[in-house]
Amino acid sequence: MTKAEVITKISEKTGIQKDDVTQAVEAFFKVVKDSMADGDNIYVRGFGSFINKKRAKKIARNISKNTAIVIEEHFIPAFKPSKVFVEKIKNSKKIKQVAAQG
Repeated sequence: MTKAEVITKISEKTGIQKDDVTQAVEAFFKVVKDSMADGDNIYVRGFGSFINKKRAKKIARNISKNTAIVIEEHFIPAFKPSKVFVEKIKNSKKIKQVAAQG
């Protein structure tokens, strides 16, 4: 599902104009990105957490040149779903049907 499809579904379910939903969704994503860039994590109860995960400094190999390179310590954005969210997906009949077919 794309962002446009999500916006359409929200608009249909709430009766709010698509333009207004688009602005709200875009504002949400901007707040999440800006907050995480500032080092803050975002916790949405019943949904999950947007967190900054720390990756330690390590030595990697460039196979084509056969050299070692150092990857400095850095942070990456991550999403950790809540237990409620995970349980909903685990118990989804549609997902089980799709998995049985594939």
